[in-house]
Amino acid sequence: MSTDLRYPIGRFQAPAQLDDAVRLGWIEEIASLPARLREATAGLTEEQLDTPYRPDGWTVRQVVHHVADSHMNSWIRFKLALTEEQPTIKPYAEDRWAELPDSRELAIEPSLVLLDALHERWVVLLRSMSEADFARTFLHPDSGVVSLSRNLGIYAWHGNHHLAHITSLKRRMDW
Repeated sequence: MSTDLRYPIGRFQAPAQLDDAVRLGWIEEIASLPARLREATAGLTEEQLDTPYRPDGWTVRQVVHHVADSHMNSWIRFKLALTEEQPTIKPYAEDRWAELPDSRELAIEPSLVLLDALHERWVVLLRSMSEADFARTFLHPDSGVVSLSRNLGIYAWHGNHHLAHITSLKRRMDW
């Protein structure tokens, strides 16, 4: 664990060898994320949900809604890359999305339900993919060409990264 509140589990680092065993581990992390996120947020009060995980950071509420927003975007990127030849994907302004009323004010349950359903579909798709499917790519205007294998790792990390924002805040606040 890192002492950097922004990156409590460190930054994403892909292993030198991305093989089936690594991908299966990442798929399991994605599969279990909705339940782990629900467990981490269970029983939090409105005041706790509106507590930033770090100074100048998002609140717990915004983090939960961000995970839903981000993972929806990733799922769509997977589907685009599986059905088109190296599509150029559209980035989104996650910082601005986090400031919209649905991210700042809405109860977290709708995003938790969304993540349950989204991850159920995403994991079925991921488990059906071949090595050739994982080698498919999309073009991110800011990051360049990204393989689905790498993107899988990024999003397994992404879920754990934001989960750690919540769990480390709970530890620091003794909730």
